[in-house]
Amino acid sequence: MLSATLFTPICCAIFAASPAIASVGRPPVSRTTSKSTHFTPRRQPVPKAFIAASFAANRPAYRSYLFLNRSQYSRSLAPAKTVTAKRGVRQSGGNPGASIAWTERNVRGIRILQVHALAKFSWLIHGFSTKLGGVSNQNAEKVLNLGFTEWDTKENVLENRRRFLSALDASDLELVSLKQIHSDVIHLFDAAPAETCQGDASITNRRGLLLGVQTADCVPILLVDPKERAIAAVHAGWRGTLQRIVVKAIGKMQMQYKSKPADLLAAIGPSIGGCCYEVGTEVATQFLSQFAEAPDWFDEFRTGDEPNPIQWLNRMPPGHQPPPKNVLLDLRKANRAQLLDAGLLAPNIFISDLCTACRRDLLFSYRKEGAESGRLLSVIAIRPA
Repeated sequence: MLSATLFTPICCAIFAASPAIASVGRPPVSRTTSKSTHFTPRRQPVPKAFIAASFAANRPAYRSYLFLNRSQYSRSLAPAKTVTAKRGVRQSGGNPGASIAWTERNVRGIRILQVHALAKFSWLIHGFSTKLGGVSNQNAEKVLNLGFTEWDTKENVLENRRRFLSALDASDLELVSLKQIHSDVIHLFDAAPAETCQGDASITNRRGLLLGVQTADCVPILLVDPKERAIAAVHAGWRGTLQRIVVKAIGKMQMQYKSKPADLLAAIGPSIGGCCYEVGTEVATQFLSQFAEAPDWFDEFRTGDEPNPIQWLNRMPPGHQPPPKNVLLDLRKANRAQLLDAGLLAPNIFISDLCTACRRDLLFSYRKEGAESGRLLSVIAIRPA
């Protein structure tokens, strides 16, 4: 005796073969959808993942399932429209007055960026370097590399530093730089150290000490307390930002110099912008664990743990799903938010809108140039008496 096996969404059964059973799977003529109460077995069960997705989309599971079993229906339903978020280039930092607050000095071919509000203090020296006006050779171009790198000579870097300090009228000051390690280590200097210290921020209220941080995408931040005449230089990469290094530097200024956050001025120099700084979703997860407002600092916040009920559609075996797409992080916006939370006033925070990755004609970018990238130098000092 012949038999036939039928698979339904809830069970399978074996029936005696008959002309009625032979018509299973053929397009019915009398109806166009499955709304009829007439029992029409499908070729295979509706997967649970589709049922979950259908509940989320607020539509019957069988409608989502049609594209797998079009032969059971005389017409197909129009696919649902999906909206894909566009990752467009956006202005980062939320600093509408950036071009007004900043100025550029050109001294013997050395171009230096400064903030008007800081330049008005006669007792203060500060500046953010660019790549122009040096003696180092990079891709058949003379550049102002201010960091010791493998591709450049020590003599070139020392000459570049001499030119930069001369353009700032700071030749007689001693440069206090750090061996930066992407940490939250902060050093207080009363005098120039005998050896280079490891850390990512320095503070002082002593005259004649030129505090400096090197960057090639990370965020350089200069802090000034005009009332107590104390200063700080901060290097904030994503790890330093995650560890709140700028907030800790402010806290150290409060403890050591009685600084009040409302009196402080902050200059955030050129760095990679939210338009170009891609990080993995694991970085977004770490930021979310520390900051409730972290999603505001990403172009499209994802942690990589978002549910995907229909992963099997890409026909990849379990455990071989493609990694989640990277996200764009705005470090300048994140550090500005931390400055505000620390008590600084919004009008006292000045952010350069120059992106190191976009402006490779003017700045160095490790993300774009790799090991061949030079280093920018951001400095601040109290003039000698």
